[in-house]
Amino acid sequence: MGSLLPLSLLVLLAAAYRGGGSARWRRAARAQGPGGNSPEPSETSASFWVRVSPAFKAVPPGGSVWLNCSSSCPLPENSSLSTRLRRGRTLSGPGWVSYELLDVRAWSSEVRCFVTCAGETRGATAKITAYKQPHSVILDPPVLVGSEYTLRCHVTHVFPVGFLVVTLRRGGRVIYSENLERFTGLDLANVTLTYTLPARPRDFLQPVTCHARLNLDGLVVRSSSAPMTLTVLAWSPAPKVLASTSIAAFVGILLVVGATYLRKWLLMQSRGAEGVVHDR
Repeated sequence: MGSLLPLSLLVLLAAAYRGGGSARWRRAARAQGPGGNSPEPSETSASFWVRVSPAFKAVPPGGSVWLNCSSSCPLPENSSLSTRLRRGRTLSGPGWVSYELLDVRAWSSEVRCFVTCAGETRGATAKITAYKQPHSVILDPPVLVGSEYTLRCHVTHVFPVGFLVVTLRRGGRVIYSENLERFTGLDLANVTLTYTLPARPRDFLQPVTCHARLNLDGLVVRSSSAPMTLTVLAWSPAPKVLASTSIAAFVGILLVVGATYLRKWLLMQSRGAEGVVHDR
């Protein structure tokens, strides 16, 4: 379990869209080999391509993955793999070699496979991402203090926390977002986000939800909390203690006043009884 990360700063988020492309980009893409990683060979070089599959793979921290490296070389002289990840078994067949990678814990790793054909070596690259979807996203009941609601959201056991975005929504609209890119820890983390929301009459009975989103270079993982309702009865502990103290003080005053009047009444009764005895 990682450390608790209190958050308080408001961060504006910008989403990057990857798509489209100019005609120049498309011409450059056509100039690549079928693997999308190697250019077409010149007339004096061996004509072959290298590809790796899958080119992108996301696994839980500590998981494993198989990568297949293939080529169009009819008689490959050598095949190899370059990676910092721990390797397991290796399988091979005509035109392909599969590598097993074990205990993947780095959030992002590049793996390159190489094939040598007719004296020329070419390669292809794959990207392996390790992540952990939040175990839970919990929104505490809103607490009304004076004229503000305190909203507190807990995101537990998430990795990598530096790619996490936590968002609060009221009635479906975003009221606050926090990007945690400044946190670079390599362990599972628990995140707590606290936000104060001005109380307005039109917000009463509105649902509030908390959302956690991991953006992993093309892979998006989402988790959400159960909704909580903004109510006028959401007292904070401090006003409750103050109200209880006031009630206790008021009861104490009543007891003192009652005891005083009772003492006076008993005194008057005793004096009246003495007057009757003297008259006799």
